[in-house]
Amino acid sequence: MKPFLSFGITLIISSLFLFSRPEAVGQTASEPLLLTSCGQSPGPVRAKVFLQKLGIVFEYNALAKAEDLAAKKKEGKPYKTLMIVTGASLKGMGAAGVSIDEEIIRTKALIAEAKKQGIKIIGAHIEGMSRRSQGASAGDNSDEMSIDAVCPVSDFMIVKKEGDSDQRFTTISKSKNVPLLLFELNNDMLEILKKVFSK
Repeated sequence: MKPFLSFGITLIISSLFLFSRPEAVGQTASEPLLLTSCGQSPGPVRAKVFLQKLGIVFEYNALAKAEDLAAKKKEGKPYKTLMIVTGASLKGMGAAGVSIDEEIIRTKALIAEAKKQGIKIIGAHIEGMSRRSQGASAGDNSDEMSIDAVCPVSDFMIVKKEGDSDQRFTTISKSKNVPLLLFELNNDMLEILKKVFSK
């Protein structure tokens, strides 16, 4: 076998191993988990279904604030992990009575408190390119704003591969040294979560 071909096969196998074995590269998380949104898209509801299927101990609060993390710590029942699903929905934000600027402010404060407490942060984008600026109205960059507020400061990312077709998350991963776990199908995300939260 030619050296170049052998190297290419080895690289492919290594990549598959990396993304199918998050626990092998330190991508693990603990319960209880707080699941929230940055942008009020339907994404967190989908994540909620996966977490329920796996029996992971979590709470879902689409408008979670830093004070919620602080209150749990004061009760002696602190969250161990914070998952923030990125991607903005103008309809969702309208229903919640918030703007993207308010979402960013809330999210940044939430992340600051999580880091203060040593809570692991998972930045997620699970709706693909349909939840990216490419599919938004002209001049609307709220999807990208939510991504920028969360992913570069996460401990690791869980992202639908199709949503990274322009290397948006790969670039963040490389430039900010944030591990990236990609999945193609919903069941693949289920498997990633199962491994990340393996007991």
